[in-house]
Amino acid sequence: MDLSGKMVKQVKILSDGIVFYEIFRYRLYVISEMSPVNIQGVDLLEGNWGIVGSVIFFKYTIDGKEKTAKDIVEAIDEETKSVTFKIVEGDLMELYKTFIIIVQVDTKGEHNSVTWTFHYEKLKEDVEEPNTLMDFCVEITKDIETYHQK
Repeated sequence: MDLSGKMVKQVKILSDGIVFYEIFRYRLYVISEMSPVNIQGVDLLEGNWGIVGSVIFFKYTIDGKEKTAKDIVEAIDEETKSVTFKIVEGDLMELYKTFIIIVQVDTKGEHNSVTWTFHYEKLKEDVEEPNTLMDFCVEITKDIETYHQK
């Protein structure tokens, strides 16, 4: 059985898409202020904000459980306004052999959206699909938008 998977979810936003892209590329550390229930900390371990190869450590809570993730910024695409993160350590690595998260911001006039894409390979067949994590990412997107509409 194939243990690889892909999951995609698009979230329409009313806020300026460029602001979202800049947060995900250059200012991840502010997400804990915008979504404090979900994200408790974002720390730069190596490199610089907004640079491929940088290592970022996340402290977050899903379903009342505190979790961590150590990510490497694997790619940044200015043209498509996307940032790719490869998880290399943390709770997800207990379930998945590989886990990559791509966040892309579409800025077409007044119709902006944030698209979350997961590429993953489960360690075992009985590992659930990462639906809870996708819901978490959607919730963070909504929290960021709410913060910017204040």
